[in-house]
Amino acid sequence: EVQLQASGGGLVQAGGSLRLSCEQSGFVSDDYAIGWFRQLPGKEREAVGVFTNTDGRAYYVDSVKGRFTISSDNAKNTVYLQMDSLKPDDTAVYYCAVSFYWRFPGRFYARPDDFDYWAEGTQVTVSS
Repeated sequence: EVQLQASGGGLVQAGGSLRLSCEQSGFVSDDYAIGWFRQLPGKEREAVGVFTNTDGRAYYVDSVKGRFTISSDNAKNTVYLQMDSLKPDDTAVYYCAVSFYWRFPGRFYARPDDFDYWAEGTQVTVSS
């Protein structure tokens, strides 16, 4: 059974850092993409970045480029979202999810519907 567990959220001041973790289990293929998404109440869930395990690349939405970094530790079956230079606008519930068919389309675009399994969200709050 595919399972994902996200952790690491919390309260941080603007300019600070947090690292979120997404621990996965039950994968039967190494060909997958882990997406990080965030959502504010009443708003659509938006993709922040996607990591593709087959080539170890990460792709980001423009608003977080240069501030957020996705990495992977295969030995721990965990993908991380390192968030630096955090802004109040980054406040949201953050989710990780897995897709077994997502491919980078040439410019960053990831729909929640393209991802099959989701972790419960973790709250990130950035105070000004």
